[in-house]
Amino acid sequence: MAKPSLLLGSIFLPIFILPCLSCPEYQKQALLQFKSFILAVDSSFDSYTFGLESWNSSSSCCEWDLITCSSPSNSTSRVVIGLYLSALSTILFPQPQLPSTVLEPLFRIKSLMLLDISSNNMYGEISSGFANLSKLVHLDMMVNNFNGFIPPQLFHLQHLQFLHLTSNSLHGTLSPDVGFLQNMEFLELDENFLSGKVPEEIGNLTKLQQLSLCRNRFSDGIPSSVSYLKELQLLDLSNNTFSMEIPIDIGNLPNISTLTLNDNQLTGGIPSSIRKLSNLETLHLENNLLTGEIPSWSFDFKGLKILNLGNNRLIWNNSGKIIPKCRLSQLSLKSCGIAGEIPEWISTQKTLDFLDLSENKLQGTFPQWLAEMEVGAIILSDNSLTGSLPPALFRSLSLSVLALSRNSFSGELPENIGDARTLTILVLAENNFSGPIPQSIAQIDRLLLLDLSSNRFSGNTFPPFDPQGFLALIDFSSNEFSGEVPMSFSQETIILALGGNMFSGPLPSNLSSLNRLEHLDLHDNNLTGELPESLFQISTLQVLNLRNNSLQGSIPETISNLSSLRILDVSNNNLTGEIPEECGNLVRMVETPNLLSSISNYLFIFSVELNYLFMNLSFESKDLVVNWKKSKRRLSGHNLDIYTLLDLSKNQLSGEIPTSLGALKALKLLNISYNKLSGKIPESFGDLENVESLDLSHNQLSGSIPQTLAKLNQLGNLDVSNNQLKGRIPVGGQMNTMADPIYYANNTGLCGMQIYVQCPEDEPLPPPPGSSEHDTKEPWFLWEGVAIGYPVGFMLEIGIIFLTSYFTTSPSTNRRHHRHQQHSIRRRIWLELNV
Repeated sequence: MAKPSLLLGSIFLPIFILPCLSCPEYQKQALLQFKSFILAVDSSFDSYTFGLESWNSSSSCCEWDLITCSSPSNSTSRVVIGLYLSALSTILFPQPQLPSTVLEPLFRIKSLMLLDISSNNMYGEISSGFANLSKLVHLDMMVNNFNGFIPPQLFHLQHLQFLHLTSNSLHGTLSPDVGFLQNMEFLELDENFLSGKVPEEIGNLTKLQQLSLCRNRFSDGIPSSVSYLKELQLLDLSNNTFSMEIPIDIGNLPNISTLTLNDNQLTGGIPSSIRKLSNLETLHLENNLLTGEIPSWSFDFKGLKILNLGNNRLIWNNSGKIIPKCRLSQLSLKSCGIAGEIPEWISTQKTLDFLDLSENKLQGTFPQWLAEMEVGAIILSDNSLTGSLPPALFRSLSLSVLALSRNSFSGELPENIGDARTLTILVLAENNFSGPIPQSIAQIDRLLLLDLSSNRFSGNTFPPFDPQGFLALIDFSSNEFSGEVPMSFSQETIILALGGNMFSGPLPSNLSSLNRLEHLDLHDNNLTGELPESLFQISTLQVLNLRNNSLQGSIPETISNLSSLRILDVSNNNLTGEIPEECGNLVRMVETPNLLSSISNYLFIFSVELNYLFMNLSFESKDLVVNWKKSKRRLSGHNLDIYTLLDLSKNQLSGEIPTSLGALKALKLLNISYNKLSGKIPESFGDLENVESLDLSHNQLSGSIPQTLAKLNQLGNLDVSNNQLKGRIPVGGQMNTMADPIYYANNTGLCGMQIYVQCPEDEPLPPPPGSSEHDTKEPWFLWEGVAIGYPVGFMLEIGIIFLTSYFTTSPSTNRRHHRHQQHSIRRRIWLELNV
């Protein structure tokens, strides 16, 4: 199908070879004013910046670049009918922002039929002045920053056939007035913040060929009126929150070739009417809540190329027989309950380029036929596959993505793995692979992500990856590697995870060569020596985890150079000296992150080219394990940027706690326990407004606990045990909930309501009226004694009486006396219970 812009371009193409006549003066002046408005945005701009150098007052605007005029008629002038103003300033970086008010002069050119202002970084609301352009056929405003509502005036441009508002910041609902666009053929509102229900009036657009509303916030059900759009060829409603069932009449769209409904909350089964869509080429239903059995007719569409049904609640019929009539390029059956070996009918799909069978119940080995199929992306994670990988897999000329994590594969990696030169993503985590990493893997110069974590790989030599390569994510954690920490990685490395191995020796002195590093994890190794100065020259570093090693020396003052550091864990080492004051200058621990604008750096989206088709594949970084509130906790890699932690515990640090730590207002956890710190707890700790866990235990701290801690409204865990603290425990706010005595134990003189110890300076409770001086002493103890002693004494008395009566020598002579005693006991019990 031809692109809309090409169709319109062919309409206007003959205009360029016609003789030139002057355009109306008012249109020329409007265009010159538009130019002046743009140049006024920044004094450094000139006509060449925006490609408007031909726009001048001495020539007709029909001779200018980026303009189309009408054919000559009996009149002596030609009017402007097309403005091609896309990407005017893309040569500048960063691209300047243009206010939407620069468009105002254009609204005077009422003859306009085509207006393309896409990719100009324009901001502000869409003007109601578009209502003046009543002859518009083609309006392209994509890839800008327009905000606010879509003005209803746009929906009353009765000649409009193409409206493209993709990639802006528009919000609000889609007005029912959209139904007035009865000549509309292409309506694209993707990637905005539009919400609410799509109006049923959308069914009035009976000439519509493409309707794309993806990546918005539309909700409720898909309007049933879409079944009236008989000319529709593409329907894309993906990445919204549509719910309820897919309309049962969705199959009444005879021309539909692309049906994309993925990433919503759709329920029910796959409508049987879909099998009537004889022109169907692409069907995306993945990532919904669909139920029922996957119909076998899904494979009967002769023209079907893309079938993605994964990650629903659909069930695969493992006893059914599939004979596909289609020739698929993409197949996703993720989490569909497929059991047994990888289905062999897949081998008939010779054009297959993407295969996702992850999160099923697959068993058996990696089939030889699949290794020889030249598939571009193979995702088989979270199954029970076994055996080794066939060498033929890496002779592929197409393989870009191989994800086999969380299976039971074993053996060594094939030596020819380096022959897979097109490989971009290799994820083999949580299997039973062993042996060394083949040296040939360094020959894969397109590799971006390499995850070999949680296997049994070993060895002390590593492949020499190209320093100028693209390898950005490396995870060798939880294996059996030994020797010195390797450094033969790309300068593009962002994440380097080597924790849980047997690396020894000092940290490399040339760490600063990884000048884009954001995440360095070397926890649980056998590292020794001091922290190298080069470590503190990586200004991009956000996460540094050196927990559970044998590092020595002091924390250098240059730690403040790590301006991006949010998570620092050097616990359980042998660090000595004082905590430097400069720790209070760690910028990302001082500034509270903006959670609304923050996008995790640890959700990586890779664009992978598969037979000229680009696909976006997302991979989250591994969870980070930290000591959180006295236990191990996994911090999600997806949300890692909302955490700010400082853990210096279990070292030999001494001296006083620097007051500058109180400036780290973004901290959620501060742990400096099990050291040799002395002096007082800084009053400035009351400024740690986001801290949830504060552990100062097992030190030599003295003085009192500052009352300022009562200001910490987020505090959920405080441990000051095993110090030399004294005085009243603060009250108020969250401090009233810190009432577990174990967190205050083994200090010299703490008191307060939290540990049930009265402070010496507390005045006794006032005596009740008429009480004696003796009665006013120790009132708590006396009343507690009464409360405890009364029932105890009462039960003892009853026991003695009963024992006396049972141990008499003559039952016959004492029977009357015994009955009398029982009556007396019953009477006394009744009296004492009712006094």
